Amino acid sequence: MKPPLAAAKHILSQAWGITLCLATLALPLSAPAAPRTPSADAEVLERLPLRPGDTTARKFLQLRQALAKTPADASVANTLAQAYFDQAMAKGDPRYIGYAEAVITPFASVMTADLLLVRGQLRQYRHQFDAALDDFASALRQDPQLAQAHAWRGAIFLVQANYPAAQQSCQALLALERRALACACNGLLQAYTGQLQAAHSSLQQALTESPAPENQLWLHTRLAEVAQWRGQAAQAEQHFKAALRTGLDDGYLLAAWSDFLLDQQRPAEVLALLASWESSDGLLLRLAEAETLLKLPVAARHVQAIADRFEAARLRGDVTHRAEEARFELRLRGNLQAALALAQANYTVQHEPRDARILLEAALAAKDPGAAQAAVHWLRSSGFQDPRLLVLAQALKPKTP
Repeated sequence: MKPPLAAAKHILSQAWGITLCLATLALPLSAPAAPRTPSADAEVLERLPLRPGDTTARKFLQLRQALAKTPADASVANTLAQAYFDQAMAKGDPRYIGYAEAVITPFASVMTADLLLVRGQLRQYRHQFDAALDDFASALRQDPQLAQAHAWRGAIFLVQANYPAAQQSCQALLALERRALACACNGLLQAYTGQLQAAHSSLQQALTESPAPENQLWLHTRLAEVAQWRGQAAQAEQHFKAALRTGLDDGYLLAAWSDFLLDQQRPAEVLALLASWESSDGLLLRLAEAETLLKLPVAARHVQAIADRFEAARLRGDVTHRAEEARFELRLRGNLQAALALAQANYTVQHEPRDARILLEAALAAKDPGAAQAAVHWLRSSGFQDPRLLVLAQALKPKTP
């Protein structure tokens, strides 16, 4: 907390409000212009000025201008689409996924390996996992050295709990002599199959071989999760804080750190962490949880905002946030049956620990042990070790007379 900076922000916000009022008062009192329908979907209605110092907006502007000059250049399109995808991951803002899809759509019949890689990432974001796997496989047929395609395939196989296939992806990375990626891949595979000490060692090895800040962020985040699963809260906190010290925006990190704080009964810290992240549905959900626990009046407004966003997603046919919506219905609305139905639907597609947790929690709250048997079976067959999940599974066992 830096009071001088906070004060400066307050003064600037007041100045902006005054300027807006003066501009409004200066408008001529003439009749409004007749509405006009754009002649084409691509017509630009207005260009907003860049804010001074907004390097991200300037980067996107430069990339769009470059693509406009050479619209058939697949490498330029790939750079812009990848930048949009990275921004979506950093900010938790799905609009950038749509922007990226619009960039690569004109190349659908002439997809390069790099464009296939980007399209696969976009499809996995929308949980179109089979289509994403096809894209990564096609990319590898064009470029067998494309290690990122193997890494993404491994990540999807882990989400699907297809551990033999994930192992093949890890081995492919090792064969390409991408040791850091192979260690990271193996680390997650080991973690999901109950080999937590080995997982820690593999991820730690990758950490020593990957000095880039974005890699350090990701690996510290996953090491924090492994520490949590081992019941080592202090070590988990150290890794989360190391990830935060990279200074990079990352929606996954903020969500995982917020979940840790909520599990540790520290909602006030979540407020400070997520105060400026309302644009992300997942982070707004966690912010509303913290506000509800602290009995803050603003919680009601945020709960309604989340409900509106989930309703809008349903109208679009978007079902990628069913786990988050299940959590919303369970923890903030107390709608147990809706939460359970959403958690079950989500678990048919995704089998990661967080997916199992919400299904177990919803089944326990609804007093319907049979509804979570898929997650219980996964815990048993995978060997995954997390004290919280094991306690939930034990609570769902039928009571013997």
